[in-house]
Amino acid sequence: MKDNSLETFTNNCQYLGLKRLAMEYQVHIDKANKDNMGFFDFIAHVTASEVEAKKERSISYRIRESKLPQPYKLLGDFDFSFQPKLKRSLIMDLSSMNFIQRKESILFIGDCGTGKSHLARSLALIACTHMYKVYYTTCAGMLSDLNIGVYEKTLTKRIRKYINPDLLIIDEMGHDRLELEVTKEAHLLFKVIDERYKQEKPLIFTTNVQQQDWAEYLGDPISTNAILDRIFHHSVKVEIKGTSFRKHEGEKLQQKYGQQ
Repeated sequence: MKDNSLETFTNNCQYLGLKRLAMEYQVHIDKANKDNMGFFDFIAHVTASEVEAKKERSISYRIRESKLPQPYKLLGDFDFSFQPKLKRSLIMDLSSMNFIQRKESILFIGDCGTGKSHLARSLALIACTHMYKVYYTTCAGMLSDLNIGVYEKTLTKRIRKYINPDLLIIDEMGHDRLELEVTKEAHLLFKVIDERYKQEKPLIFTTNVQQQDWAEYLGDPISTNAILDRIFHHSVKVEIKGTSFRKHEGEKLQQKYGQQ
């Protein structure tokens, strides 16, 4: 291929958004020659490669936009043996993402360090690979953001980023004691929960605050009852009781150095 023809070809590929073809055209040509492909099979092979590349870019974009913390949590890294009372079959069923299609939410509730956030973030990552629009936030971060919106009169705009996604993850309610300064504004949490409930959009919620303590924690019994009613109505409740995995890992480390 002449230099000017090659430049025109790659420019055309870039213009059409065929980024992989622009870089890997020779690989396709070599494979076509090796497999003795016909014209149709060659075109089908090239287009299939571009579809795969576009999906990969879309997934990467969705993961970036989800604001999931790094390093990303993988479901394969979760130690189910450490939480024997947790039904692995239930988590595997949730990982199929059928709960989103069924318009159900997930409530992870239990002791600190038992893997609630790991599971929530792992499922969120899988949702991105299934092409769902996902958004992650801690409960404290969301409430702080919405409170700023109240004072700056930008609440409507700010609240949209929690309403629009196909799946919203609200992590760590009760984890950050500083959130007590803003959770007294429980009606802001209710606004998000209620709007997603009305639009039948699922969420994943993690907390170490037991259901009977929510009203005291949030400081607004009326809003709290309304929140609980909507969260529990179409939710899969996953309760995880046990020893903190972080504490367990810390003790193992101490034992290691103690033996030395």
